[in-house]
Formats: sequence, C-alpha cells, structure tokens
Amino acid sequence: MKNLTSSFFTLDLKTGEEGFEPPTPWSVATCSSPLSYTPLRSQNIIITHRYHMTQDNFQNTSIDLTHLDHQGQAQMVDVSEKPSTVRQATAAARVRMLSETFAAIQAGNAPKGDVLATARLAGIMAAKQTANLIPLCHPLPLHKVEVLLTPDPQLPGYQIQATVKTKAETGVEMEALTAVSVAALTLYDMAKALEKSIQIESIRLISKTGGKSDDFINDLLGR
Repeated sequence: MKNLTSSFFTLDLKTGEEGFEPPTPWSVATCSSPLSYTPLRSQNIIITHRYHMTQDNFQNTSIDLTHLDHQGQAQMVDVSEKPSTVRQATAAARVRMLSETFAAIQAGNAPKGDVLATARLAGIMAAKQTANLIPLCHPLPLHKVEVLLTPDPQLPGYQIQATVKTKAETGVEMEALTAVSVAALTLYDMAKALEKSIQIESIRLISKTGGKSDDFINDLLGR
C-alpha cells in the first residue's frame, strides 16, 4: 500500500468561485504516478481530486523500480557490479495491410523498391542505436542481430521477428523491441505510396534468456 495525501479543488461554474480543501491522508493499493488527476462533475461544480506522494512515502514503497532513485528521479542503472553473461531476447510485431498492397510488395512492385530488404536492414541498424533512442538504455556490444519478415497471407501482411544476442551486464530486450518497431515503421514508409492505412500491431517481447532474473517466455501469445 502507498501512503498518499489528497486535496480537493472545486470550481463553481455559475459563480466562478474556487474552493480548496487542505491535504488529508489517503491510502490506495496502486497509483500509476506520484500525481494522478481525476476531474469529477457534481451539478454545476467541478471537483478535482489530486493525490500527492511525499518523498518519505516514496522511499517506503515496496515497488522496486530500478530506473528510479530514492527520490523518484529517473536514473541510469549502475550495472558495473553485475557479471558479464550471455543474454538473448526475441521480440515480434506484425504489419497488416490490404490484400492488394500485400500482393504488390510480394511481386516487387512497390514504388520505393525492395520493401522487405530495406525493412530488415533498418531493424538491424536500429537495434545498434537503441541506447541513442531510449534515454536510460545502456550501450551494449551486440554479437547478433537477426530480423525476419515473414509473409502472412491470412493477415494479410507480415510477421516481423527480431533476435538480439550479447555478452554483457544487462539484457537486450529493448534492442529486440526497437528492431521490430523500426523494421515495421520502415515497411510502412516503403509501402505508404500504395496504402496509407497500413497498421502496425502487437509489438511485444517473445522471450529473453540470461542474466540474474529468470528466463522469460511470453505466455500471452495468441490471446
């Protein structure tokens, strides 16, 4: 449980009069951020309820978010004391389009050229740039980046999968996710002249191995 304080701010829509009630103790099981905002309406009065988490309360919370320091500020995690081990992650995404667009790409008739080869290379390049794109990611020596784009006539469209491998102090989940995301975006860019309603869907982590935490397999696949 998190100990918070709450305040009520009111605004009378008829008179324009503002009101305020001082902070009072409040306890909730979960809170998406240290300050949440929920406007309520009662007749002609708008009631705004704010939750405030103090520094002391933040320090005492049981949530273990390694990217936050003891003051709740974002930080880059110090991994210098962790052993360098082999780590691998696989991510996936899918790109859905009209059957006519799918047929044109398969036939090699896209205006910009080879859609799939360009998207595959973009995914590989993106994985190597993850630390420049995601603020708190560590720059890692990547030993393997594999991006596959598999045609799926049932969508119709393409299933994208990326596998990234390293030997380092932290994992490569974000590199794999970045690879499939940019591969999907590049596929869209290469084919948008054919169809602007192409959909990028279901970007997710499939699996990860190595490191201190247990290996992970995504049990929600197919749901």
